[in-house]
Amino acid sequence: MTADDSPSNRWGPRRTTRAPGSDPRFDVPVRGVDVGPETRCAHYHGPRDVIAIRFLCCDVFYPCHRCHEETATHPPERWLHDQFNASAVLCGRCRTVLTIEQYLDANHTCPACGAAFNPNCARHHDRYFCVG
Repeated sequence: MTADDSPSNRWGPRRTTRAPGSDPRFDVPVRGVDVGPETRCAHYHGPRDVIAIRFLCCDVFYPCHRCHEETATHPPERWLHDQFNASAVLCGRCRTVLTIEQYLDANHTCPACGAAFNPNCARHHDRYFCVG
């Protein structure tokens, strides 16, 4: 790995945002570890890792559950099935905020801009949403 390949050069300067601060690059409150301009983070930074999820417990968007664990001072709360109409998933490409239902029904693609979402995120849906 060369200096140009390091995460800080690839996604801009390293930013670890802790409450109460937020990231001025986004219109909604986004926090996490090493958050890039399309909401990739230190934990998940592949080409399809372009969403952030609003956590019910704090009304803040995080790129992943690990970002919440490392930067929030409280335990996470999951969205209940009857709350799936809440706007809670940010597309990091177009900045559209989707409802949970739109996100879960989108077949791993943003319905607003067509950006591909990582299908492996479905493995972690139970950390954010009461599914199943």
